[in-house]
Amino acid sequence: MSEKLSVSNAFQTFMKEAPEHQEIWLDTVQKLGAASKLDAKTEELAYIAVLASARLEGGLPFHVKHAKSLGATRDEIISAILVGLPAVGNIVIQALPIALNAFDSE
Repeated sequence: MSEKLSVSNAFQTFMKEAPEHQEIWLDTVQKLGAASKLDAKTEELAYIAVLASARLEGGLPFHVKHAKSLGATRDEIISAILVGLPAVGNIVIQALPIALNAFDSE
């Protein structure tokens, strides 16, 4: 992730105000990523789908830009968001403008 990626205000606050917890959290995230059998792009697209279905839009810009840096296309971002449509309904469409704005910026 060489390009500058936007991190949500909430996560920036977490990093600043609870650095020990943040360090443990990031260590855990890295270990989970290392255990995954998915390639990096597929895992990032899956994560975007989870963010959209859980209504965690704050993390979308960061993860969309990361997915893009891994070679994800705009259409793949859209598909990742909409994959949850049958399971959770149209709440996932809330994520579309946020994700596409992040993808199209730069």
